[in-house]
Amino acid sequence: MEVLLSYFGALDEEARAFATTAARVVLILLIAWLLQAVARRLIRAFRVYMARRAAGPDEAHRIETLGRVFRYTATVVIAIVAGTLVLGELGVSVAPILATAGVAGVAIGFGAQSLIKDYFNGFFLLLEDQVRQGDVIDVAGQGGYVEEVTLRYVRMRNFDGHVIFVPNGEIQIVKNMTRDFATAVIEVGVAYREDPDEALAAMRDVGRGMRADPAWGERIAGDTEIIGVERWDDSAVILRCRVKVAPAIEQWNVKREFLKRLKKAYDERGIEIPYPHLTLYPGEPKRGAAPALRVQTLAA
Repeated sequence: MEVLLSYFGALDEEARAFATTAARVVLILLIAWLLQAVARRLIRAFRVYMARRAAGPDEAHRIETLGRVFRYTATVVIAIVAGTLVLGELGVSVAPILATAGVAGVAIGFGAQSLIKDYFNGFFLLLEDQVRQGDVIDVAGQGGYVEEVTLRYVRMRNFDGHVIFVPNGEIQIVKNMTRDFATAVIEVGVAYREDPDEALAAMRDVGRGMRADPAWGERIAGDTEIIGVERWDDSAVILRCRVKVAPAIEQWNVKREFLKRLKKAYDERGIEIPYPHLTLYPGEPKRGAAPALRVQTLAA
């Protein structure tokens, strides 16, 4: 009889211990679930708040990507902490697991360091707002229109229509050609015999005409800035001016239209845009004058 009572007493103690452990495990999982729900709600509220203050759809897309990164990070951290606590309640030693995970993490880190670098660089590209969808950029020796920015890569399409994927880890310097505003730089050569002031005045008139044109006025953010004589080339005097353009992606269209109108303005005013000139010198012998240069033309 005493043996039976001690047996059932032992069962009661094991049942109580099992129930206590199960309750603790359930409590840990419940708290982890609540923390994850709170984190998602806070991240969602922050994302909505920042999206309302966003200047455009490209910035809203960047905020959405960052919110997704924060949500995944919070989920992973909470899951790791909860899993460690659950294993401790079940009597599983966590130290060997952590040691094994550390060694495996180092091995994986060496094997996937380029991938990790891509993700870190991508995170800071998004956080610092260096690149947005819709920008025209030049990175890692490649340039084009940005179609997508992720933590892993930047996808661009160049002028020929080719799609280019650049891993974020390869990006060291970002040249963004369409952020906020840009300038269309125009250089044109005129003959040495022409008056530079007259040629520069034609540039200024073309700029005023484009600003007064409803089709182009909204794309130009200021008066044409006349830089002046840039340099002397072999056959021409190079003149330079620039036009501030917003939105910035229109700078190339503005430049093409400006050059077209400037060509017409120079033609109307008789200002020569010269071709390269070549002077032929037949040379002279040491003993006297060279013979006359004979030019033979072929009959048609």
